[in-house]
Amino acid sequence: MTTKTPALAIDETMSLPINGSQQRIRLCAMRTGLPPLLIVQHGPGFPLLHEVGKFRRRLDLERDHAVVYWEQRGCGNASADEARRVSLAQQIDDLQAVLRWVADRTRRPILLFGVSVGATMALLAAARDGERVRAVIANSPDLRTRDGDQAVNAFLQERVRRAGTPRLRRALATLGPPPYLDPRTFRRRAVLLAEFGTIERGKTFHASFRETLAAMIRCYGIVGTVKALRNLNIIQRRMLADMAPLDLLARPPQIAAPVHFVFGEQDVLTAAFMSNELPGRIGGPGTTAVRVPDAGHLVHFDRPDVVRSITDLA
Repeated sequence: MTTKTPALAIDETMSLPINGSQQRIRLCAMRTGLPPLLIVQHGPGFPLLHEVGKFRRRLDLERDHAVVYWEQRGCGNASADEARRVSLAQQIDDLQAVLRWVADRTRRPILLFGVSVGATMALLAAARDGERVRAVIANSPDLRTRDGDQAVNAFLQERVRRAGTPRLRRALATLGPPPYLDPRTFRRRAVLLAEFGTIERGKTFHASFRETLAAMIRCYGIVGTVKALRNLNIIQRRMLADMAPLDLLARPPQIAAPVHFVFGEQDVLTAAFMSNELPGRIGGPGTTAVRVPDAGHLVHFDRPDVVRSITDLA
């Protein structure tokens, strides 16, 4: 029997003028007066509003927080022109504007909940706008692109060699070595990583894509979903080059608030960053870092119990 998701006391979707563009947010809470939590989606270019239901079913953050789901510039069924104006620097500027809006509305410091590239953006925004940030939950952040790419390449070479199937060997040869700077190779890498269970545990790439496509059609409609997929390609083509030189370990952002790093033990993308030294390099007093068993890159969906417990204590 499927458990019904409890009804929300607050469920508002609105469009905000942010740095010359219109961006949508959805604000959800079980009751009024809860502290704010802002979700910064993984990417680059992945929308978020279609995943509200999945977040609610898995994490139930609305029980104790006023959750702000932010659809980043150019994502979802935005115009192609909006997608062409995306860069890593622009998204961080936009995130700061959203932080100001949430702080002005709630009059309370904000818990930033970032995923993958979204966690990277949350760290960089928290370094600029610390007075509005209570803490950062950094799920599978990208911290040093070159090391992550090399770790993925070594993992795929070894796993494909051991698997020994012609199909996987052809797929790896087609992918080629890093860097991965265009949407096609980025997707090919994701397909192989999902094949070996390192993205979302127990789901192949095609199973994840079918789930995502169905959710997007429910949220955006067929035409809006076509736009969202188009925008995904546009944004990745622009942002993957931005991400290539990223190195937060060489130039750590100065963050006064505590940061809670969460890594899945089966996540190859962040294996190079799972270090006990990390809390001493990025984050204020109270910073922590944990490795979560039986979890891949989407650790918040694989082990929502662990991530939720960390969020409750943040």
